[in-house]
Amino acid sequence: MQIRSDKTAVRAKRPQARRASRAPARQLPWGTWLNRGLILCAVGVVGFVSSLAWSHLAELPVERVIIEGDVQHTSSAELEALVQPALAGGFLRTDLNELRTQLELLPWIFSAQVRRQWPASLQIEVVEQLPIARWGDSGFLNHEGEVFQSNRVEGAVRLPLLSGPEGREAQVVASYQQLMKLLSPLELTVASLEMDARGGMRAGLGNGIELNIGDRDLDQRVARFAAVYRASLAAQVEQVARVDLRYRNGLAVAYKTPVEVAGI
Repeated sequence: MQIRSDKTAVRAKRPQARRASRAPARQLPWGTWLNRGLILCAVGVVGFVSSLAWSHLAELPVERVIIEGDVQHTSSAELEALVQPALAGGFLRTDLNELRTQLELLPWIFSAQVRRQWPASLQIEVVEQLPIARWGDSGFLNHEGEVFQSNRVEGAVRLPLLSGPEGREAQVVASYQQLMKLLSPLELTVASLEMDARGGMRAGLGNGIELNIGDRDLDQRVARFAAVYRASLAAQVEQVARVDLRYRNGLAVAYKTPVEVAGI
């Protein structure tokens, strides 16, 4: 017996795709285009006028230079010779940063500020170096321990003379300040301080005595010197040439002429 099975296929109907309808492009009214055109024209006119105004301002010369600050070691002629070439570009084209840099390259100028002052002036404020000591043959140390070079020593001969290896300026200044503090109770001053490459120090006092301090134990060595100075050296200071402090438990005194000193 044969069994026959008939299958009826049912085909689903696909929905018909809807055609997209596009709305016609909206055209701007002529008034809108006119407004946009007027705006563009206005922007162009403003830009053109601004360009003309800038060109006119840029060509304005600097009519006045105002220099402020307590300037004692830098002459007006030096400042004028440096500033004048920078003004060639006019009031607006003058490079203020470059002018400030050039001013600070002058030996005695520590800092400078340059500002425009409308309508046609430049204001320059300078701060001179504050030397606290002479350094070597033609240098000075400022209040921040930085070395600057200058051959002008007017009024600077009263400053202490310091010297030492390059790069150790701050260490020399610190040692000088410490030594001054230690000698202050003795009413002694430091006229010079020299540091060698190994850190050994030699000081010249204001009363003419030379101290060979060495490279260590500054406090202890100066304390021993102070004790002996109070006990005997102060009374014959004019005869003392040098004092060597580089001994572990004592010191050695060299006299200008042979003198017998008790207790040393």
